[in-house]
Amino acid sequence: MASRTRSKGAKGAGTPAIVALKRAGVAYTEHPYEHDPAAESYGGEAAEVLGVDPARVFKTLLAQTDRTEQHGLIVAIVPVSGHLDLKALAAAIGTKKAAMADPALAERTTGYVVGGISPIGQKRALSTVLDHSALDHDTVLVSGGRRGLDLELAPADLIAVTGAITAPIGRP
Repeated sequence: MASRTRSKGAKGAGTPAIVALKRAGVAYTEHPYEHDPAAESYGGEAAEVLGVDPARVFKTLLAQTDRTEQHGLIVAIVPVSGHLDLKALAAAIGTKKAAMADPALAERTTGYVVGGISPIGQKRALSTVLDHSALDHDTVLVSGGRRGLDLELAPADLIAVTGAITAPIGRP
């Protein structure tokens, strides 16, 4: 599978996630792959097709909380090898509860389609929580803003570009 390393000066606009990384001067590697519409798990498909440990591939989920700003939406980034712990997410951001957001609301708010929601370059800046396990890796992969495209970057850069906090929000 061909990968392309890009950074601030690379040509071609790309997705909003790529544009945001270029603007921030963050080094990243594009990992495009042929998306299978029949795949049961977008993140699992990416890990398998790209031959990457699923613990290094992170999915972007939106949760709704009792916060008043941005419809109470929070971005949660967890490994595709596990699940989001909604109670842990709520505790991490200081709310009483969290539930998965309506997919249509997630798409309208982020500007991305489900299965291609990137934590980077969303239409609206949302509070973001990255599972602390990301810090165990030199690089992680997240959606590049469309199905069939992952972006690899250092966890510290992901935190910087999204304004994320880290917390133990994933579970096996």
